[in-house]
Amino acid sequence: MKASVIIPTKNAGAQFKNVLEALLRQETPWDYEILVVDSGSADGTVQFVLEHKRVRLHQIPAKEFGHGKTRNLGISLTTGEFVVMITHDALPASKTWLLELVTAADQVGNIAGAFGRHIAYEHDGPFLKRDLQQHFNGFLEWPDVVSMEDKERYKSDIGYRQFLHFFSDNNACLKRSVWDKIPYPEVDFAEDQLWAKKIIEAGYAKAYADKAVVYHSHTFNFIELCQRSFDEARALQRLFGYELCPTILQMLGQSFRTIINDILYLKSEGKLLEDFIWAIRAPLRNTAKQVGYYLGQRAHKMPATIVSFLSRDMALKRK
Repeated sequence: MKASVIIPTKNAGAQFKNVLEALLRQETPWDYEILVVDSGSADGTVQFVLEHKRVRLHQIPAKEFGHGKTRNLGISLTTGEFVVMITHDALPASKTWLLELVTAADQVGNIAGAFGRHIAYEHDGPFLKRDLQQHFNGFLEWPDVVSMEDKERYKSDIGYRQFLHFFSDNNACLKRSVWDKIPYPEVDFAEDQLWAKKIIEAGYAKAYADKAVVYHSHTFNFIELCQRSFDEARALQRLFGYELCPTILQMLGQSFRTIINDILYLKSEGKLLEDFIWAIRAPLRNTAKQVGYYLGQRAHKMPATIVSFLSRDMALKRK
């Protein structure tokens, strides 16, 4: 088997039907399998999967889910030479998505994995569309395949380390022979970036597949966005030592700057009136994000009950 596609699910919702149908329509010159690992869905997700004979289902209790742990489990239950990771809300944008992703990971022998571009769903607004486009355009300024070529720069340049550590298993492909040696770390967040750190430091390369595109974005409400940012800052501080928002002054400054940037962006695009509702949401959206970052930096000083309350990931496991 050339490739195994693994999808963790939990109350995947209506969009998952489009995702699964798109996966089943992929055009490849080799066979591939699809495995869904569900952790306690109660919205019909399991019943929908069972309707498709080409799709295998494995179920686990919600309390057993872990971002790295569950993905390792899924990989262990499959046989593909390449393991393709996607989430239940990441919609392949073309019938060649799978081929592009696997081809990127298969082009050079020392590549451990590849990741592809994300684009925003139209209903998630202009700011996410802009942010994702800018983020992934940044990888076009580098070679498609990168590794740690400058060890001294890696030690001293945090931006270089962040670039090499970036990996998104919302849309990614791992080489099984590398995963056998370096499985996902069993952490509660940022398992993909920590895995990338490990493979880079072990001397492997990673690839970027710009044509392997998925629609993937979220419009969180303000509380959810704060919780999501809390999880991100907490994990990146604990696992990598990154400081996304170290002081109250920086929190306020970053909130103000991002609010102004959002308004100016809509004005420059001539969409201030067209996207007026997004302009109204910008102050709360940006403030919620920065507050989450600030609190996440201090999670190690908080009681476990407070961390559990502020964490979106922990809240989802309890449902």
